Amino acid sequence: MGYWGYPRYVPVAEKKAKAAKKLKKLKKKNPGIRPIVIEGKAIAQTWWGKSWNKNLERYADYSNRIGRGRSYVRHGAVLDLKIDSGRVESLVQGSSAKPYSVTISIKAIDGKVWRNIKTACGGKLDSLQELLAGKFPRALGEIFMAEGEGLFPSPKEIEFDCSCPDWAYMCKHVAATLYGIGARLDEDPSLFFKLRKVEMGDLISQAVEDKTRKLLKTAEKKTARIIADSDLSDVFGIDLQQGMDLDADKIVSKKGAGPEEKSAKKRVSGKAARNIKTESTKKKNRSKSNEKKKTTRITPQKGGPGEAKGTEKSPRINKKKPQTETEADQVLGIIKRSRKGVNVPFLKKKTEIDEVKIRGIVYSAYRKGEIKRISRGIYVKNK
Repeated sequence: MGYWGYPRYVPVAEKKAKAAKKLKKLKKKNPGIRPIVIEGKAIAQTWWGKSWNKNLERYADYSNRIGRGRSYVRHGAVLDLKIDSGRVESLVQGSSAKPYSVTISIKAIDGKVWRNIKTACGGKLDSLQELLAGKFPRALGEIFMAEGEGLFPSPKEIEFDCSCPDWAYMCKHVAATLYGIGARLDEDPSLFFKLRKVEMGDLISQAVEDKTRKLLKTAEKKTARIIADSDLSDVFGIDLQQGMDLDADKIVSKKGAGPEEKSAKKRVSGKAARNIKTESTKKKNRSKSNEKKKTTRITPQKGGPGEAKGTEKSPRINKKKPQTETEADQVLGIIKRSRKGVNVPFLKKKTEIDEVKIRGIVYSAYRKGEIKRISRGIYVKNK
């Protein structure tokens, strides 16, 4: 206790040391514990993490109170944080020796609001990777962030409880947990949709349905009987001009043709017939030259004076080109070879692969258990 009854000032270094000591003890009892670790000055770095914090800070009910949790989450006081369907549970180290338990309940997105958002996303989202990376049109971001009609919850949709004796409406431990949610969304944005009890794949499915509907409307403008020559070539795998030449060649060279065939012969007579014969002759010459190329090459043979030169055939050796390494193999190969772990910027620099693709590969491998996260944004091989 400090002077005049006020609590003693505790330096940040002492708070960090206390939280780290308690975390070490908790990990011995529960290895699966997941603390919030802030690297750098910003609490959140991705679109989803930043938008979560921005949404909380813009409400008057929270703006004057949520700031109390910034220092707590920065010096590692959030020892554990788990996000589930409509529920968040955390352990926050406070002034007492035992961490405080915090529970936050968040209502699911209203059905009407969710339908409006899906309609707004029609044709604007191409993949889940882009959605999770926050790479979508600015107009969609404004729809997601709309107060009361977007993806993010308002204060009336959030309820919380803390085991601490603080009588305040929002204590430091609850505020630290709310900021911790934003930091956790940096690591796995898909947890946001789990928390709000909706399927993120619905946004992509709606976009695909809208694109399909537009394509069908465009297709209805063309008559089904009319098909372009290029389309026929693609569908049946033939060259139409080549097929016509071959048929005409048969008509000209055929003997004893009937009335219908004679009329066909008349149609291709004259200059057309000469062109067809010329084309046929060219094809025969090309086939002969190809046969000559297929013959075995003769190489001179080294030997004595009695040996014939140029009689030994040299076999051809078909060398298969080595298979190129896939982007996933490159990314996972670097991660699995690293001992201390690597992050996405490092992988992008080494492979020159698009950051969105790298995040998708890392996220998929992490979900499959091929790799593990040792700290925020750092991945290594899962032994």
